[in-house]
Amino acid sequence: MGYHRAGFEVVGVDIKTQAHYPFEFHQADAMTHPLEGFDVIHASPPCQRFCDLHGMYNAKEHPDLLAPTRERLKASGMPYVIENVEGAPMQDFFVLCGSAFGLGFEDAELRRHRLFEVHPALTFAPPCAHGQRPRVIGVYGGHGRDRRRRANTKNFSTDARREAMGIDWMTGAELSQAIPPAYTEYIGRELMKALAA
Repeated sequence: MGYHRAGFEVVGVDIKTQAHYPFEFHQADAMTHPLEGFDVIHASPPCQRFCDLHGMYNAKEHPDLLAPTRERLKASGMPYVIENVEGAPMQDFFVLCGSAFGLGFEDAELRRHRLFEVHPALTFAPPCAHGQRPRVIGVYGGHGRDRRRRANTKNFSTDARREAMGIDWMTGAELSQAIPPAYTEYIGRELMKALAA
């Protein structure tokens, strides 16, 4: 959605069906889908290998799809963006956070850090603005709560998480896998400038 708002015509590719995807969609393997005909490629390889949960006693093994994705995009010679979680082995990346864009719900700010590797490189990324609101809304694992809470408080509803993320078309489980459109709108506008130059 963010790239669309920045002026791009968006086409999505995923190996799994995406019932609520709002743009043209192809169910296919992104590692073999043709790249020709696009101005920029955005890739979000599965993050489970690098997320905080990979160290749990019952964690499943997940392949590293980040490295082969990077190799394929570099070999294409096209401008690209790779997105992933903190802890992923990204190269020349910057971090975007919901607090930098004023995202959140009521008195809770969205601290959803994501790493972005962009080629051609962007020269500036807005910094985090933590502490603007007293609580933090988390969006992960199909639920949302303030991990910093000191008392047993109620989880945030799916509607609250939708508002915090700036996404009104996804289920709660889908939100857990998403990034706020504000992030890709920022990147998309910067890429538009680079492509125009």
